[in-house]
Amino acid sequence: MFDSIKKILTPKENEATLSYGQKADIVREKSAELYQKAKQYFPGGVNSPVRAFKSVYGTPLFIQKGDGCRIWDADGNEFIDFCASWGPLILGHNNAKVREKVIEVMQNGMSFGAPTALENQLAELILKNNKYIEKIRFTSSGTEAVMSAIRLARGVTKRDKIIKFEGCYHGHLDALLVKAGSGLVTFGETSSAGIPKAVADETIVVALNDKEALLAAFEQFDGQIAAIIIEPVPANNGLILQEKEFLAFVRELCTQHNCLLIFDEVISGFRIGFEGAAGYYNIKPDIITYGKIIGGGLPVGAYGASAAIMAHISPEGAVYQAGTLSGNPVAMAAGIAQVTELLKFGFYKDLNNKTFEFAQSIERYAVAKNYKLKVFTIGSIFWIAFTDKDAISASADILPESMDKFKLMHRELLNRGIYFGPSGYEVAFISAAHTKVDLEKAKRAIFESLDLVFKK
Repeated sequence: MFDSIKKILTPKENEATLSYGQKADIVREKSAELYQKAKQYFPGGVNSPVRAFKSVYGTPLFIQKGDGCRIWDADGNEFIDFCASWGPLILGHNNAKVREKVIEVMQNGMSFGAPTALENQLAELILKNNKYIEKIRFTSSGTEAVMSAIRLARGVTKRDKIIKFEGCYHGHLDALLVKAGSGLVTFGETSSAGIPKAVADETIVVALNDKEALLAAFEQFDGQIAAIIIEPVPANNGLILQEKEFLAFVRELCTQHNCLLIFDEVISGFRIGFEGAAGYYNIKPDIITYGKIIGGGLPVGAYGASAAIMAHISPEGAVYQAGTLSGNPVAMAAGIAQVTELLKFGFYKDLNNKTFEFAQSIERYAVAKNYKLKVFTIGSIFWIAFTDKDAISASADILPESMDKFKLMHRELLNRGIYFGPSGYEVAFISAAHTKVDLEKAKRAIFESLDLVFKK
């Protein structure tokens, strides 16, 4: 139909090209056609860059439906899903309690741009069970929550500069879409066209797990730093787990210099425990940001802090932040249903134990086969890394060539009905919907795929 679509092999033709142990490539005919059409409408054919499958084989899969731990694409291929909409679907796809609550609320309308009781209900569920924040403000995305937290920190401290860490992603806002320059302490260099240098110059980038760099930054910019922002569980560039001692050092440094500590928990919040990384490490940041997990995967985010800090937000204070869809009733309904499930006794213990055993099984297989592979995990998040390092605590520890192995593994897993996010730098997630049978099937597929990867 489209000249630019590569010829799709029939099963017999495909099998004839396979080496021992390989599976025939899944049929992507409808997805390929949809992708070609999408290119007419969207830059690169997608509405978010990673979806373009540029880091893996084949054209993007267009997903048609999801249920439990499974998704189906436009060609009818079925997959056990470990992407979970990039983490928020901790109960799995199309959870019945979330769906029913959303349908119930939608009968009364879907958007008002005015307060509803649903906002109070979700806020109460969160605040009564999270000792690290006293007040909260809902937004429409994690990026918006981070943007608002940065503005709040600057408004509270009356300072402009922000410290971020290389390898931590905080959404696509201008001030934080930066990478490290050269030297121990640098101003951020823009990672995107369209960001003024003056904006990037207000962001200082240092390496994770580098105390000396932080001390140097505070010495160089004494009295100018409004906040340090960090993913306490860096999970957007691999799973770069930090020692509690380093996070405690960051907390103490902020206290000493009267600047604020922001924990970006858009991924870790409500994933590794109800109180997120703050609760896991028992470290109190000044501001915390959350993402779509508090809305059952619907477009929502939030930021929270002490009542005193949040009093700086308009209409109480001078820091302006607004949003027509903030506190949207449909997202609030989904959040109420999901958060209620997360609060049930033993929810996190069961889910986290399941994830740890799954990750350990893969690593035990790799050890037995003498494969250069580690599986890092925290809570219900895991990351398969093609490395022999026992710890990866900074971006520089990730070898770019290891992504070639992920690319091969990703293709083999798709052909075996297992879906991971289409980038080796992305983490994976287990949901309450993954059963022992599902995970056993996934493990077998991963073992087979690894055998092929390491034969190359």
